[in-house]
Amino acid sequence: MEPFTVLQSTCVVLPVDNIDTDQIIPARYLKGTDKQGLGQHLFQDWRYDEKGRPKADFILNQPQARYAKILVAGDNFGCGSSREHAPWALVDFGFRAVVSSGFADIFRNNALKNGLLPVQIPQQELKNLYALPGGGILTIHLTEQSLILPDGHSLPFAIESFYKTCLLQGLDTLGYLFKYEKEIAAYEHAKPARVNTRM
Repeated sequence: MEPFTVLQSTCVVLPVDNIDTDQIIPARYLKGTDKQGLGQHLFQDWRYDEKGRPKADFILNQPQARYAKILVAGDNFGCGSSREHAPWALVDFGFRAVVSSGFADIFRNNALKNGLLPVQIPQQELKNLYALPGGGILTIHLTEQSLILPDGHSLPFAIESFYKTCLLQGLDTLGYLFKYEKEIAAYEHAKPARVNTRM
């Protein structure tokens, strides 16, 4: 996983509240366990018509979305059923962060475990971002926990210290544990052997 330190990127604005995980990645694409390729089905039913043709008016099909790494979305993003495929699809498409005024708890946790940073800001500030022109540039400083707007205004955001450390180092939770493999092995070796008292 690529370390997340400072991200400066154009953004895609999707001003819709209550975007659930089935809209992010429909259930019919959950059979696989491979993260690769899920990005092509991100918002599948919004991006394509019944014949599989891209809808020209949907934001992800427009030129400014091609290199954007930040998604700005409505309140309560990622609600609905728990599916790790939702952040997988967002990351595979190219997003490294989602900015919203609220996230479903399970989505937030799944996102952080997969290198996708949820940036929560006040609702009024989010509505101000809706007015950004296409391709508006945002900067996210993870160390400082700040979102820098195009006019230079800075908005703070919160993140759990453990996930912040993992993102800064480019590690998932398993990778973080592997960092301490020697210490864990030494601890286990130092423990007295268990005696089976069952007869």
